[in-house]
Amino acid sequence: MGREPGDSPADDDAAGRGPDDMSLEELREEIESIDREIVDLIARRTYVAETIAEVKDERGMATTDEGQEQAVMDRAGQNAEAFDVDPNLVKAIFRLLIELNKVEQRENR
Repeated sequence: MGREPGDSPADDDAAGRGPDDMSLEELREEIESIDREIVDLIARRTYVAETIAEVKDERGMATTDEGQEQAVMDRAGQNAEAFDVDPNLVKAIFRLLIELNKVEQRENR
């Protein structure tokens, strides 16, 4: 099994073992750590989206920007391909993030 995107030799544990040598418990701990990072990134993304909504509101702009949404989806697909992840799965996740941000923007207006 090769390295995954974002892996570096420093990502292996102190004994220098790779993912193939890790126990099930160690692998689950790694998943837990990754999950925390994902939630942190979602929180950061949500904060920035809320700030964008405030700027749009101050400028009298519409909540929805279809061109920007398409750019986000295109970028998500390109990033998925670069990391050898299913682009449809990644785009579905980003569609959900966009929709959740739009709902929050509408509710806060």
